[in-house]
Amino acid sequence: MWIGELSRRTGVSTRLLRYYEEQGLLHPERDGNGYRRYRPGSVERVERIRELLATGLPTETIRRFLPCAENGPDPVSGCTRYIDMLDSQRSRLAREIAELQRRHEALGTYSDALRSDG
Repeated sequence: MWIGELSRRTGVSTRLLRYYEEQGLLHPERDGNGYRRYRPGSVERVERIRELLATGLPTETIRRFLPCAENGPDPVSGCTRYIDMLDSQRSRLAREIAELQRRHEALGTYSDALRSDG
């Protein structure tokens, strides 16, 4: 499939798909005229890339981890080396969640105080 079709099927702009290629996340073949041609599995790969980006992982880490992530939750030989990286990312997210919860509660306190004064 061409880049435009992949864009339509994934909802990802062609510019972003080219960026994924630059980052080594996508590997299209090139026709004789230089046009990018993507394999059928590229739709799922782009979806997996989007999922991993949403976790906050940088593209360099995703590039290395993607072959493991494409196999789903089943363990793959050589993928256990990513456990520490994933756990570290989860810890970072837990700290961010705790901070957001603290801010949420602080805003609630201010809001409650204003309601009781009015």
